[in-house]
Amino acid sequence: MRSRETLLRLHRFRTGEKRRQVADINFMIQDFMRKYDELDAQVKLEESRTGVTDPQHFNYSLTAKSARARRDNLMRSIAELRDQMAEAEAALAVEEQELRRAEMLAEKEQQGSGMVMPEAVAAHSAG
Repeated sequence: MRSRETLLRLHRFRTGEKRRQVADINFMIQDFMRKYDELDAQVKLEESRTGVTDPQHFNYSLTAKSARARRDNLMRSIAELRDQMAEAEAALAVEEQELRRAEMLAEKEQQGSGMVMPEAVAAHSAG
């Protein structure tokens, strides 16, 4: 019985960690998108100020060129983070499935023994 409780705690911990990881990646994506928008506005402002919008033009603003490069790097980082997000969400789904399986096994074991685990009761009322 004790090992089942330990297994449930382990799965709950892992599920919580996966949820935090997904939330962290999502926060980073949102933050990078905000920075991307700021850099994009900075590029447009600088281009309108100088009147030169072609990055290949000899008189193109170095400030705009620099902001454009940083903006493009952010977009690549966002794409990589989205890939990581997909992987993290898949790992979370697997871990949630394992947790449900462990909870169902614990519940069946409790019904067979007539005992009620406080963790199982709290999990069902919270879920």
